[in-house]
Amino acid sequence: MRGRIEVGEEVSSIHGLYAITPDEPDTAALLGKVRRALQGGARVLQYRNKSADSDLQLQQVRALRLLTREFGVTFIVNDDARLAAQVGADGVHLGCADGSVSAARGLLGEAGIIGVSCYNRAPLAFEAARQGADYVAFGAFFASAVKPGAVQAEVQMLRAVRRELSVPIVAIGGITPHNGAALIEAGADALAVISALWNAPDIERAARDFSTLFGRTSA
Repeated sequence: MRGRIEVGEEVSSIHGLYAITPDEPDTAALLGKVRRALQGGARVLQYRNKSADSDLQLQQVRALRLLTREFGVTFIVNDDARLAAQVGADGVHLGCADGSVSAARGLLGEAGIIGVSCYNRAPLAFEAARQGADYVAFGAFFASAVKPGAVQAEVQMLRAVRRELSVPIVAIGGITPHNGAALIEAGADALAVISALWNAPDIERAARDFSTLFGRTSA
């Protein structure tokens, strides 16, 4: 593994509430929601909009890049390393069909943060780290409204992988302020959240509730 992914080094920026954007076609509305989440303490923002065309994606990513810089928050683009490089995002998140770590590294350079979805498969995580991924993600840990058919990941697997893997681990899938603490205690460095954040009546308060979990578990 590359030296920069060892525990305690720069990639510890993948920590805390990891907010994944909703499919919001109105850019102004999206920015308003994201601003409230960042005010509530979200430390990582991933842009993900499966329904937007390329023009809207570029418009939204550019606007979110400015907003995340304002807050000093890590900005990740889902799926598309070229788009991430085009707007100067901090990194990209790759699924199983989104290309290789090495190809993304070629576009983003050594400073780019590359995350990889590993679902419920520990061997995928070890291989991703070997190839130079900066963090890995597991899930769904709980029933997910966004991906109702997602494979189920077990907390015991997360705990076992944490003992052997040095890169940050992101947990995703149906996570709420009520069930998230168990995942942090099992070794998750960040909690990736969609529905429980954006569907909350008060986005800023929901973000704060998630962020508080990290202080509570480390106290």
